[in-house]
Amino acid sequence: MKGFSALSAALTAAPLFLAACQPAGETNYTATEAAVPDDAGDPSASEAPDDIVKKSIIRAEVDTGPTEAPPIEPTQVTVPFSAKGNQPDDGGMALVDGLLKAPAYLAGGPVTIWGHSDSKGSDAENLAASRRRAEAVRDHLESKGVPPDRMTVVALGEARPIAPNRKLDGTDDLEGRAKNRRVDVRVDLPPPPPAGPSSQSSAPAKP
Repeated sequence: MKGFSALSAALTAAPLFLAACQPAGETNYTATEAAVPDDAGDPSASEAPDDIVKKSIIRAEVDTGPTEAPPIEPTQVTVPFSAKGNQPDDGGMALVDGLLKAPAYLAGGPVTIWGHSDSKGSDAENLAASRRRAEAVRDHLESKGVPPDRMTVVALGEARPIAPNRKLDGTDDLEGRAKNRRVDVRVDLPPPPPAGPSSQSSAPAKP
């Protein structure tokens, strides 16, 4: 009986001894309870609130400052003419009209108009034909509001071909002649503004 009483007392005292060894305030969880979070099974718990999600994807606009305008470049077009034509066709007129939108023209750049011809005919005839073509383009630009003092007409005749007028066998090169009958129109950069008076005033001369 004494042995039984001692065993019973030991079993009764074991839980109290284990509880005394556990730190104060700590809850005794089983392995299964510790592995499962409190919000397991709640589908809304894994999703962040809408305001947090929005804040995470919205970023402030980066101020890059003013962008520099592209540099102005000279603009040139080539207007073709028929064999005996002194006026550009509709396609040539469209090329000339396009110059009025060029940045160089809008900035006030001067306009130079070169007239050309093929080599069919005498030098004097070709020179006169090239001038009539260049003046036709000038008159068209003037009708569009281009001031006459901004335009310069230069007649070159057959002196500046861009293609052969004749083939190697001596026959006419019709395709080459067609390329040479042209008017080149170029809008250059505006001249720089005149220099202002010097900012440094000269000191009066000593007597």
